[in-house]
Amino acid sequence: MVRLEMVRRAELIKATAEALAPVGGPGDEHAGLYQRSFGVTSTSRGGRRRDRAVAYVTNSAPYARWVEYGTERVPAHHVLLRAASTSGGG
Repeated sequence: MVRLEMVRRAELIKATAEALAPVGGPGDEHAGLYQRSFGVTSTSRGGRRRDRAVAYVTNSAPYARWVEYGTERVPAHHVLLRAASTSGGG
């Protein structure tokens, strides 16, 4: 039951992240890839002692780290941080 609630909250965060995600522009060979690469996984064996239900929102795009945290030339978008802040409470 707790795991289902964690997944429900993760799905809300995922939906918000997809709405906030930058999609690129004309001529971008990867336009929309980041937005389409969000996923949710869960386990009942999470936490430090492996005794907690957890759900994770991840992005499998090869450049997801740089979209989230930025580089010296590209500003950070903090998509997952903003999504968790606005919709993580359920």
